Amino acid sequence: MHSPPSSSSRKKLKPTEKRDDDGDADEEEEEDEEESILVALIEHRYKEVDHLRHRVAYYTSQLQLAEKRLNGSKGKLALLRSKHSAASSEAGLPTTNGTANVKTERRSTSPVGTSSGSKPSAGYSAPPTSSILHQSPSARTVKEEKPRGRPSLRDSEAIQDRGTKRNFEHKEHRELIPLIRSASSPFTIRCQTSSQVPSQHKRKLRSLALSPAQELLFATSALDGVVNLWQIQANGHSASLLSTSDCASLRERRWPEDVAWHPQGNRLFCAYTADGGDSQISILNLNRTKERARVSFMEAKPHQKGVINSIRFMPWVDNCFVTGGCDHAVILWNEDGDDDDNKWKPKALHRNLHSSAVMGVAGMQQKQVVLSAGADKKIIGFDVQTGRLQFRHQIESKCMSVLPNPCDFNLFMVQTGAPGTQLRLFDVRLRQTELHAFGWKQESSETQSALINQAWSPDGFLITSGSADPIIHVFDIRYNGCRPSQSIKAHQKRVFTAVWHHYLPLLISISSDLNIGIHKITS
Repeated sequence: MHSPPSSSSRKKLKPTEKRDDDGDADEEEEEDEEESILVALIEHRYKEVDHLRHRVAYYTSQLQLAEKRLNGSKGKLALLRSKHSAASSEAGLPTTNGTANVKTERRSTSPVGTSSGSKPSAGYSAPPTSSILHQSPSARTVKEEKPRGRPSLRDSEAIQDRGTKRNFEHKEHRELIPLIRSASSPFTIRCQTSSQVPSQHKRKLRSLALSPAQELLFATSALDGVVNLWQIQANGHSASLLSTSDCASLRERRWPEDVAWHPQGNRLFCAYTADGGDSQISILNLNRTKERARVSFMEAKPHQKGVINSIRFMPWVDNCFVTGGCDHAVILWNEDGDDDDNKWKPKALHRNLHSSAVMGVAGMQQKQVVLSAGADKKIIGFDVQTGRLQFRHQIESKCMSVLPNPCDFNLFMVQTGAPGTQLRLFDVRLRQTELHAFGWKQESSETQSALINQAWSPDGFLITSGSADPIIHVFDIRYNGCRPSQSIKAHQKRVFTAVWHHYLPLLISISSDLNIGIHKITS
């Protein structure tokens, strides 16, 4: 038999026993640490699943809305074709697809500084825009077709007699504000430049505006005083010039500072300056075939001095637009019920609420509230129905533009002059509360330009911004970071703006390199 261990041997065992206790403690600590890691990972996975469920629900609703729009467009096309067939049968003529004749006219390529009586020099051709406006949807395809016949007088009268009320499309409000800064990683898009189209402008571009009624049309304006009308071609791979119009002001031969489409898509409104008694607003009527008759100038001159920085149509049933200028004034222009271009009646909403230039104006969707952003660092909300100030935000840097979200009617964005936090998000219901601030670092300059503009994506989650560098910045409002979710190399010089197409997966941009960028979104 073995004898029991002696006391000395028992003492030798104690250090060993202590080492075993330390090992158990280390194992317990490792298990606790592993458990905490797994708990944190599960919480992250929960958030990830919840975020994806939100996205699935959102895209499901978007799919349903897109299907409704598709079916509605199919119905309109069938109705339009049946009307054309009936009209052709009554006239005893064979039915056509409604394609109109494109007439070619010559005009000067340098409108600024030329007198109205000078002879036109050889330049690019300017087909009348009415040939596009009168086409049926089947003729307005991305494939270029040979012109066939001149639009009938009946078609022209139908366009012009649509009335002063727009065919108002009801938009559904969607709550996006709770999703702001909810994700730790941004959503990115795959974007590739399909083409760089020469703008045909002789001086730097100033504005880019998509037609609200004709899906394939957009307009550009520049410092040469010309407004060009474009049509998207080849399924978004390029764009072709349809017409060019001299829109320089009558007295000073000033270029349009800003342009806006009429909601019916048949007219373009240009804003100029109040200095020198010059014309303040012009209307480019695309239904008119003669070039000189296309552009008319309003007699009313409500702004008192300085540049008119912004012109925007309001998203309301009644046709009206708002202008804001360097005279601190915000002017509401109402259509007087007559198709005459001089029947627009201006009314000053306010002239003293801003103490410096009004740089941007916009209208809220859910109520008749006009937003204005000024170089005095103020954001003003003015209730048109009551004629009273609804709210005033005072921030630390000058404001250069304001842009409501297309989906969440309470959300709007303001561009400021603060490097690194150029873009700010606000809730119209909250006072002096900033929801998010983000921006970019400029490589070429620290100066913030009011000519750099932003645009919302149709789903309301993404923002594109031009920059002083040759890139397009993209921001995801769900991302909790302050930097762009991605930056896209798009041009050779600074980018003024990049707008999202309403239906096609496209970004369209303009730059000081005098090119129009067509960028396809592949995912």
